[in-house]
Amino acid sequence: MIVENVLPEYYAEMLDVWENSVRATHDFITEEDIEFFKPIIIEQAFPAVTLKCVKNAEDQILGFVGVHDAKVEMLFLLDKARGKGIGRLLLDYAVNNLGAVSVDVNEQNPQAVNFYRHMGFKVISRSPLDDMGKPFPILHMKL
Repeated sequence: MIVENVLPEYYAEMLDVWENSVRATHDFITEEDIEFFKPIIIEQAFPAVTLKCVKNAEDQILGFVGVHDAKVEMLFLLDKARGKGIGRLLLDYAVNNLGAVSVDVNEQNPQAVNFYRHMGFKVISRSPLDDMGKPFPILHMKL
């Protein structure tokens, strides 16, 4: 598997990956929340970060990572791609090539919290609301 640059024409497919991942791992998020976040993700979040992705042999995006100011802002995988080392590959790339040393994680997503802990991140603080002011507690983690 190769980590590659993301082109803007990948954004629509990446939004599909994001939605698939959120539906598989964020059982606390409602349909309304997903619809609220989708335009923000594609119009504001993607352009604001350095994005890298991993594709399969059929050129389908399996997962992606976005980094800004030494922080992993997003790391999402297709549900069918979980457990195959793609998340580790993307996070290792973000740390070793993009200088990432921190990440914010939804406290209600224990799989993600445990993944980052396993990868060496530690909780340094907690916020009761997410960046949009929604009641999704955030754990601030750092290597």
